[in-house]
Amino acid sequence: MTDPRPGVLLGRLHRRIRGYGARRAVVALSGGVDSSLVLAVSARALGKEAVTAITAVSPSYPRGELEVAREVSAWAGTTHRTVETAEVGKEAYARNDALRCFHCKVELYSTLRRIAEERAAGSSHAAVVLAGANADDPADMRPGLRAAERHGVRNPLLEEGMGKDVLRSLARSIGLPVADKPALACLSSRVAYGVRITPELLERIDSAERALRALGFGTVRIRHRGERASIEVPAADLPRLRAHPGLRGLLEDVRGLGWSRVEIDPRGYRPGSLNEELLPVAGPER
Repeated sequence: MTDPRPGVLLGRLHRRIRGYGARRAVVALSGGVDSSLVLAVSARALGKEAVTAITAVSPSYPRGELEVAREVSAWAGTTHRTVETAEVGKEAYARNDALRCFHCKVELYSTLRRIAEERAAGSSHAAVVLAGANADDPADMRPGLRAAERHGVRNPLLEEGMGKDVLRSLARSIGLPVADKPALACLSSRVAYGVRITPELLERIDSAERALRALGFGTVRIRHRGERASIEVPAADLPRLRAHPGLRGLLEDVRGLGWSRVEIDPRGYRPGSLNEELLPVAGPER
């Protein structure tokens, strides 16, 4: 990043979005800081009335996040819609191999593309579909980026080379209410590859993570490894978790959700930690 000044970087994002040549935009909004920043900048670049935020709701979407997405859209002044996606019910997704994310994004982006075409109907200007991938994402396994390319979805943060630290700084500079919100990927990312994904399993994971957050931890993951569940919090939070008076009750609650063994990962939270077992075999995304 050659110039760290927020105004300069925001200007670059504005020009990038306007440079797509579309007068309207459909933004995939999860409620996380990445997609929320894309929504806010799009509204400034194209006008609030030209931007529609779409939140996909499915069993893999954590409870409570829809309310956050609605609040962000209201703050940005854009129209907000929800769509129900059915990726969890499809075999290609449920079998949970290395391309799970690809199948999820194909389901999402094909839906958003149809909405964009509806928005552009009767106009000489197409509507662009925008998503929130950033420059840190390609370092991990991200088959969803391949789906984005296939469906013509643009990722302005990624295209401008902006990583998580930069985009959080930009989010703070414009007062985005989720600027410091912990990252919260889809619930299926907690499931070890090869373990079948079901709505019931995702509900168990969501309930366990909500119980962990109730103890005062922001960034949390419950990784499902068959009969065993591993708890991840940032390494700096491990001493506080181990000493927490509510830990024993938490472990009992998590076991009560169906895991026979519950462990605290001594390495702490690592984004995409389950990919560590797969990357040497699967190789890079492309």
